[in-house]
Amino acid sequence: MSRELDKLSINAIRVLSADAIEKSKSGHPGLPLGAASMAYTLWTKMNHNGKNPNWDDRDRFILSAGHGSMLEYSLLHLFGYGITIEDIKNFRQIGSLTPGHPEYGHTKGVEITTGPLGQGICNAVGMAIAEAHLAEKFNKTGYNVVDHYTYAIVGDGCLMEGISGEASSLAGTLGLGKLVVLYDSNNISIEGDTDIAFREDVAKRYDSFGWQVLKIADGNDIDAIERAIEEAKAEISKPTIIIVKNQIGFGCPAKQGKASAHGEPLGTENVAAMKENLGWKIEPAFYVPDEVYANMNNFIENGVSKETAWNKLFNEYSKAYPELAEEYSKWMKSEIDKEALLNNGDFWNFDKEMATRDASGIVINRLANIIPNFIGGSADLAPSNKTYMASKGDFSAENRGGRNLHFGVREHAMAAIANGMYAHGGLKVFCATFFVFSDYMKGAMRLSSLMNLPIAYVLTHDSIGVGEDGPTHQPIEQLAALRSMPNMTVFRPADSRETAAAWYYAVTNGSTPTSLVLTRQKLPLYDGCAKRALKGGYILKDSKKETPDVLLMASGSEVELIYKAAEELEAKGIDARVISMPSFELFEAQDKAYKESVMPNKVRARVAVEALTSFGWHKYVGLDGEIISLDTFGASGNAETLFKQFGFTVDNVVNSATNVIKNMEI
Repeated sequence: MSRELDKLSINAIRVLSADAIEKSKSGHPGLPLGAASMAYTLWTKMNHNGKNPNWDDRDRFILSAGHGSMLEYSLLHLFGYGITIEDIKNFRQIGSLTPGHPEYGHTKGVEITTGPLGQGICNAVGMAIAEAHLAEKFNKTGYNVVDHYTYAIVGDGCLMEGISGEASSLAGTLGLGKLVVLYDSNNISIEGDTDIAFREDVAKRYDSFGWQVLKIADGNDIDAIERAIEEAKAEISKPTIIIVKNQIGFGCPAKQGKASAHGEPLGTENVAAMKENLGWKIEPAFYVPDEVYANMNNFIENGVSKETAWNKLFNEYSKAYPELAEEYSKWMKSEIDKEALLNNGDFWNFDKEMATRDASGIVINRLANIIPNFIGGSADLAPSNKTYMASKGDFSAENRGGRNLHFGVREHAMAAIANGMYAHGGLKVFCATFFVFSDYMKGAMRLSSLMNLPIAYVLTHDSIGVGEDGPTHQPIEQLAALRSMPNMTVFRPADSRETAAAWYYAVTNGSTPTSLVLTRQKLPLYDGCAKRALKGGYILKDSKKETPDVLLMASGSEVELIYKAAEELEAKGIDARVISMPSFELFEAQDKAYKESVMPNKVRARVAVEALTSFGWHKYVGLDGEIISLDTFGASGNAETLFKQFGFTVDNVVNSATNVIKNMEI
């Protein structure tokens, strides 16, 4: 293959990127110009098919440094993914297929939404875990139907972010040999030379993580890059990082190697100077020589051939192992029989009171026996989160078939890894920690929501019920924060059956992540609540009158308080309706008639009770209602004592309801 053609194609990436950013008047030209050679070389070595971006056994590519998005869009254009010159001209414009950062589900060929730095390398770890697990399950001698690599391009900023260290440490421990990271080491960040804040020896750090470390002194040495990729692929017992010394803004005389190349257009004169320096036509903009497209067609057709060969292999596999082939197809399509699960009496069956974390643990084990591709784990808290799946094994460097994941104390990376596992395809994924530590996970949880990835987040120890561990471990504002997140469904169940409903929704909805917010303390068991909980809010105990005197509403452990308060109010001649509200999001999704049937507008006497911040309840209690909540931090002490100290008692609910009714009569 002609190296001149390769260099011409690499320069096409640089020119397209610079022109698009200049036309948009915003963007990050530095990375596309500097990393073009290594990215192009990688894409020519990967197994992928632009004509079918969803081919199951394609190599996965993640641009962790997502601000350099024009690098990926230029690659997608040249490698036949359907991104046109017009799409590139519309870079960063509303509704375009080329947004400011690559977006999963929006642009063909984009494997995951990275956005914040450091997320992408963690996603790559998740994809490599998924590949290893699926390969262990389905591959047979002579039939490696799951056999691909995960590649990521990261920058200095990605490796500064702590999340990348969390994930990289785990990847080394797990020996993910089919994970290859190319590090665009250009020593420049927005504020200038990385020497001002980042002097560590990255090679030594990754060596200590248990990675193979390769170095390339010149990022434009295509031969060296090719050799390094092959060497990385040959090392099957550990992941590889290839440290490539690039120059940010390469090719632009006035910007090359400078911080000003990072995050602003080069400027018209500098774009022209860059093109002249590269021996390119200055006009017209977005010009690509015909010989580049001819060169790229060879790689495009090679990708088609690779998939054709795999399809032939899979057809032979289907004949040799028909049951496994059918199961593989179900896994990759994420198929689950919703009706069978909904009507599975054993799934919903509980016969005694227990903490909802314990109920969740029972449901997880039931699901593990029903859904064979159900996989997940905890941030070193499985015994407390109750997330361990009995007899399902532990995923490790020695056992790729294990379904219990041990993430270690790495909450943020855990959530980002879970995103990568699900986005890879083929797995139903959950992860878990204490609710208060969802703060550490928020960035990745937000991306789950943005990408419509139905990850299940198990978040236990949900209130001051944590007790003696004190305010550092007692969540207060976290529930409101998750409820405020678009496309995140939050469940705070009142008993075991509502917990089963939360899990049913989590594994069947297919479009939103679900946060299961669960108690440490035991809760009563209520009749007839299980499937009604799927409406998000429902009448748990109705009033005797057609129009109740007061509406009592709560979620989680506080439902017990309003249930008992209703009984005491009845003795006082006050007719109360008890409403369980496990999920605001699902209640809001119901039609107006249903919501009116649960909370009649004419009943303005309302009391809401929740042992967390009041934020969010005001829309349900209105101007005349009252909220018993906790708008301060908690305290260290016995849980039962704390609930009394902060006013979470039956007597306080009764008094609040009585006062609300009296105020309505004035």
